[in-house]
Amino acid sequence: MDTFDVTILGCSSATPAYGRNPSSQLVRYSGHHFLVDCGEAAQMQLRRYSIKFQRINHIFISHLHGDHFLGLPGLLSSMHLLGRTEPLHIYAEEGLKQILDTTHHNSRTTLQYPLVFHAIDMTKANMLYEDEKLTIRSIVMKHSIPCCGFIFEEKPHKRRLLKEQLEKYNIPLAKMETLKKGEDFINGEGKIITNDLLTLPPHHARKYSCCSDTIYNEDILPEITKSDLLYHEATFTEEFRDRAKQTMHCTAKDAANIALKAEVNKLLIGHFSARYRELEPLLHEAKEVFSNTYLAEEGTTFNVESNVTVNG
Repeated sequence: MDTFDVTILGCSSATPAYGRNPSSQLVRYSGHHFLVDCGEAAQMQLRRYSIKFQRINHIFISHLHGDHFLGLPGLLSSMHLLGRTEPLHIYAEEGLKQILDTTHHNSRTTLQYPLVFHAIDMTKANMLYEDEKLTIRSIVMKHSIPCCGFIFEEKPHKRRLLKEQLEKYNIPLAKMETLKKGEDFINGEGKIITNDLLTLPPHHARKYSCCSDTIYNEDILPEITKSDLLYHEATFTEEFRDRAKQTMHCTAKDAANIALKAEVNKLLIGHFSARYRELEPLLHEAKEVFSNTYLAEEGTTFNVESNVTVNG
C-alpha cells in the first residue's frame, strides 16, 4: 500500500512555549508531500526532521491567525534561495495572497519559481486537490475568524488479483483491468469464472481529517465520520472551559467527544495552550472519553492506517 502518514512539526497554540512551536504538520501520501499550516519555525522543523522541503508542492493554510502562517514567508524565501524552479501551490483565504504580495513587493523579492495561489471560499466545503489516488477538500470550522479544516481521502481501491488463480484459469493479461473492476471472466468455452475466485476485496480507502481552530461543532461530523485518523485542536483542559468559549477553541474533552461521535479510529490532539508545561492533563481528559487518543507531539509520525506511531 502507498505510504500515508502525518508528521507533527508544531503543536503549540498562539506562541512558542516549552520547546513547542506553532502549528504545522506534513502529510505524506504516495510520494507527495503536503504541508498543512506553516507556523513560525516550520522550515527549521523540516530541517530538524530531515524532510526535504523542496519536495513540498502544495501548502494548505487553515486561517490567518499568525501561529498558522507566519512561517510561510521565510519558507518561500528559502525555497527561492535554494534554487527552486518547480511551481508551488498555496491554498488559503484570499487575504494571504495580499500579505505575500506586500511582503515580496516591499522586500524587492521576485521568486524564481511560479507561486500559484488558490483562494479558498471559507464559507463552504471545497474540493481543493485531486489526482488519480487522492482527494483533498476543505471543511468549515467555527472560529473567531474564517477558518477551515482539511480532509485527505483516498479514492476507492480496485480489487486485488490472485496470481495463482489467474495462472490456474489461464486469464489473459488484457483482462486484468476488468477483473480489478469486479467483472467476471468468460473463457473461450463460454464458462463464467466468477470474480471472487480470481481476486480479493480492495484495500480500505484511508481517510485523514485535520480540524484546525474551532469551537465544539457537531456540524463537521458527516464530513469526518469514520476517519482512520483525526487531528482535532484541544487548546485547553476543562478547568478553562470558559476561556475556550471566549477564544472559540475546544477543550481536550470536546475533541474526544467529536472523535467518539464521528466513530473515528484514532484521535490526535494538539494546538496546546502555552499555560501547559506538561501535556498529560489534556491527554488524560481526552482518554476518559475516547481511549485511542494520542498527543500530537512534535517529531512524531503517525500512520493513517495504524494505531502504532512510526517514530517519536
